Amino acid sequence: MGLAISVGALAELQEEDPEDAQWLQDAIGQANALLQQAGLPLHMEPASLPQLDTRAMADSFPYSCLHYLRRAYAHAALDGQWRATPLAEGEDPTDDPVLDEAQSMFDSHLICHSDCEGFYFPIVFDDVIFADDDHPLPGGMLGSSYKLREELATVAPALGIFLLGDELGDEEAERINTRIDAEDGLQRELLAWLAAYEACRLSIAHKTAIVFN
Repeated sequence: MGLAISVGALAELQEEDPEDAQWLQDAIGQANALLQQAGLPLHMEPASLPQLDTRAMADSFPYSCLHYLRRAYAHAALDGQWRATPLAEGEDPTDDPVLDEAQSMFDSHLICHSDCEGFYFPIVFDDVIFADDDHPLPGGMLGSSYKLREELATVAPALGIFLLGDELGDEEAERINTRIDAEDGLQRELLAWLAAYEACRLSIAHKTAIVFN
């Protein structure tokens, strides 16, 4: 089993699975109630969208890839000069004390999110939003696509990724895919990074939620 990251889910479900589309609309409604409580704009998920083309070679992968990426981000956020090197075989990224400390802060949209379900909305807000007893959420936490993209830009240099501001060029996206194929030692971090970055890009451009499932 693993994580799948998608965008434009409601538009797709409207055509393919109306029952699941209704579930998704209800879940977005609960998230909007939490946004309203926080004094933030609501998210209106589009019911139809054009074809959304990702440059990521895969949008699903083992959960461990996300853990490797989170570990790299925790180090990069602490020290901008830190550069990732492959973990030793059998070493668990979740055992890293730097990641453990970052998790305890509850302020990173990349780290403070469910591994397997939940949303990021294309709305700017600084603090991760938590579900409450009246408004349950898949995964229990709601993140911002903008903040997630910002954090992915923070960790990019540590992974040898070159951005223009926070923009990823087509040639660089292809180079990342080549590195993943070549298994250069950071392929797990890169696989999760590119899938998440492309989801952010499409989410922000088309005003559609990122869905973890």
